[in-house]
Amino acid sequence: MSVLLHVDSSVRNISNANTDHNSISKNLAKQLVSALQEHNAIDEYIYRDVGVNPPGFITQEWIGAVFTPELQQTPQQRELLLQSNTLIDEVERADIIVISSPMYNYGMPAQLKAWFDQIIRINKTFDFDLSRGDKPLAPLFSGKTLVIVTSSGEFGFEKGGVNEEASHLVPHLRTLSRYLGVENIYEVASEYQEFGDARHQASLNNARIKVGDIALRLAKQVGL
Repeated sequence: MSVLLHVDSSVRNISNANTDHNSISKNLAKQLVSALQEHNAIDEYIYRDVGVNPPGFITQEWIGAVFTPELQQTPQQRELLLQSNTLIDEVERADIIVISSPMYNYGMPAQLKAWFDQIIRINKTFDFDLSRGDKPLAPLFSGKTLVIVTSSGEFGFEKGGVNEEASHLVPHLRTLSRYLGVENIYEVASEYQEFGDARHQASLNNARIKVGDIALRLAKQVGL
């Protein structure tokens, strides 16, 4: 059984009256999911649009609840952690995770960071053991595949690219994905959006082709 968790984070809709405002990252992720469905590669589909319906930001009270043993938590603390527990359960069940994200100010949207903050929790998605020396944190989930779908107004954020030093989106997603249990990562990127020239169209076309290739690989991965 293959469970896919799809997380969109753009504040834009897939479709708008002004098509120039359509979310590129959401449309690419939708293409990927549709291709996987056509290949019958998904048994269960879980969808979260955190750009439109963002999780709550963590608070001091939330942190206090996290570090309170479950049997000692008050009803109020358990209520505070309900959303976090639900989101963690979705990640735990997933075999494949698709995260689409635009680049906002060279990083991820605040809504997506809030999603990660709700999920990366001690004794839920990672544990902490000082016997491991200078790297005491270890993920509790494993074996998951992540597809990162991004869109950006500029270009050259890849390793060796002209804007590599300003790339705080994909590197951050890669770092945090370890605590989702991710072991395999695919990347799709559409660039040059703010330039609006032939380079943008070529980048978008290449991204669409790559989405199809990834969908085929994932379909084979789940045994089709």
